[in-house]
Amino acid sequence: MKLLTGLLAAVLLLAGVGASHAVVRIADDRGGRIGTYVDKYQGLRTSGETVIIDGLCASACTIVLGAISPDKICVTSHAELGFHAAWDFGANGRAVTNAEATQMLYSMYPSPVKKWISARGGLTPRMIFLKGKQLQALYKPCYLDAQASVPAPKPAAAAVPSR
Repeated sequence: MKLLTGLLAAVLLLAGVGASHAVVRIADDRGGRIGTYVDKYQGLRTSGETVIIDGLCASACTIVLGAISPDKICVTSHAELGFHAAWDFGANGRAVTNAEATQMLYSMYPSPVKKWISARGGLTPRMIFLKGKQLQALYKPCYLDAQASVPAPKPAAAAVPSR
């Protein structure tokens, strides 16, 4: 009976934590129309939810960096941000860089991200990726990722009294 009571208490505790600390996980998001992402992230900003970047967040998805407070964003070891110039379809159906939209997109990013982009030639039609140690230097790690990547401790050997 005590075991059942303990399990029930643990479930209720975890349910309470989940309800009070809502998170949004971004993974495998290749982007899309800038306006759609601006609207999406405005709502997310007002909700106060934490954003976990746990995979690809490319193109317009990266607007999250400017829309959400950096203290509400964390990155896992799988996080990868992809940046490029904004574009429209030209008369012949080909992608044509939109300089005005590219400048607007760039202006949304926080200063450290702008510096990283500028050091790599700015936003161009070619995708550049921010990941690994460079990304983790700009954003805090997600604690879930850190726990998941640490191997389970091995049972301790029997202690031998010292003399």
